[in-house]
Amino acid sequence: MLLQPIPAALAGAAARRSSGDSPSSPFPPPPRLHRRVLASIRADSPPISLSSSSAMPPRPAKPPACTADELHYAPVDGAGWRLALWRYRPPPNAPVRKHPLMLLSGVGTNAIGFDLSPGASFARHMSSQGFDTWVVEVRGAGLSMREYDNSASSGSCTFEDISGGIPPLDEQSTSEANSLQSSGDSSTDYDDLGIVALDEPPLLTELSNFFDRISKHMEEAILNEKFHEITEKISVLSDMVESSAIISPMREESLRLLKNVQDQLDSWERFVAAQMHLTSEYDWDFDHYLEEDIPAAMEYIRQHSKAKDGKLLAIGHSMGGILLYAMLSRSGFEGIPSNLAAIVTLASSVDYTTSNSSLKMLLPLAHPAQALNVPAVPLGTLLAAAYPWASGPPYLFSWLNHQISAQDMMHPELLSKLVFNNFCTVPAKVVLQLTTAFREGGLCNRDGTFSYKDHLRDCRTPVLALAGDKDLICPPEAVYETVKLIPKHKVKYRVFGKPKGPHYAHYDLVGGRLATHEVYPCIIKFLSRYDRTGC
Repeated sequence: MLLQPIPAALAGAAARRSSGDSPSSPFPPPPRLHRRVLASIRADSPPISLSSSSAMPPRPAKPPACTADELHYAPVDGAGWRLALWRYRPPPNAPVRKHPLMLLSGVGTNAIGFDLSPGASFARHMSSQGFDTWVVEVRGAGLSMREYDNSASSGSCTFEDISGGIPPLDEQSTSEANSLQSSGDSSTDYDDLGIVALDEPPLLTELSNFFDRISKHMEEAILNEKFHEITEKISVLSDMVESSAIISPMREESLRLLKNVQDQLDSWERFVAAQMHLTSEYDWDFDHYLEEDIPAAMEYIRQHSKAKDGKLLAIGHSMGGILLYAMLSRSGFEGIPSNLAAIVTLASSVDYTTSNSSLKMLLPLAHPAQALNVPAVPLGTLLAAAYPWASGPPYLFSWLNHQISAQDMMHPELLSKLVFNNFCTVPAKVVLQLTTAFREGGLCNRDGTFSYKDHLRDCRTPVLALAGDKDLICPPEAVYETVKLIPKHKVKYRVFGKPKGPHYAHYDLVGGRLATHEVYPCIIKFLSRYDRTGC
């Protein structure tokens, strides 16, 4: 099965088993579901016409994927991009705030992570507390789009929510699709493989050893970049299955599973080749976000929110927080105001050198990617392909879930929606620049002449830095490595999670089941203080 390099719509499938929940799980076992593809948000989807033609209704409906009250588009001068801004207006009975709130998400993600469902929406919770909340989608993410001569002017445009409602999760647009693990026209459901019915110890032992060997070879391929060798190794395993004493049904299912694995691995080289023509389409880096996208978004928000002092409050998760740190460093170096009344960073750092971040395993891939001139990494497609192996047997990628959320911190349905809908394609230049955060000196600008950690000592904006105790991507020690650079009277630092649980992983600070009661009040208290004073 060939993974499309940049699909028009993200196809995902999840294998779920109702018997897999721990007895101590706070969630009831989910019903058995058919695999499905949730409607995706892609930057390369056909552009929405924004011309001022008289045929266009005066108040066009938002795209179904957008669950905000309004969808705005802010032009980036000279860049050929219009950034999608999801706006959540405070209800009439909410407290009155002086400053709008800007939310920035992580690398290769869109606005959905801040608004997974009505009951798990960080953006809507903040608006309910009186904050005029704006989620920014940078270029290439979500509903942001390129400017086309026949579809848009350089002006801004707003899509208002005519219905005023937010469709619940089970009413989101879905379509039935075969699993990414299926071969041919047949759909493979792990519950139907017959594996769980095998209870003879010799067979279970052989099966366990069989998948252990596959998992080991896959890990070797990822770490050593030997993608061309794994196919040969799995072919040998396939021959072993052919000659083994496993009963016929077991042999057939094992061969089918092996073929699925082999097909996906074979597609990697074809995928890389198909990426070559995309160089001009994904020609931007972290500094483009910092120097062009965020200033354009902030100016647009200022104009439409009319804050008296022209300042914004801001919250950044992961790379979103890194952008905020970089802004403060730049303003400190240049001796100019940041135009931010206060910021909150969630699982963010500009220096990962002293931590054991799981992202360090990507560093060996940086130079080969640069040498191959691969323009983009289809993060959404790759996660969608890997997720069924993490959520269902034989659990080859069981480690993936813990990178996102700690045990029992997210309902399986919401985690599935996050994986299949929140991630986009990332330019290789963005990834390569972010890898400098793992080297001596921390995150640097594109030409390596400016370190974004060096001038945080000149920060004049109040900062609240939050970390998750079980965050494998940005561990607490990485967060603190940046916190200690900021003047003590300007920064507050806190780690969420307890020694005996519950724990917080990378996304749980935003959408974990306890975030509403533990994390959000901490953020609101901090922002409220500086919303009143403005500094």
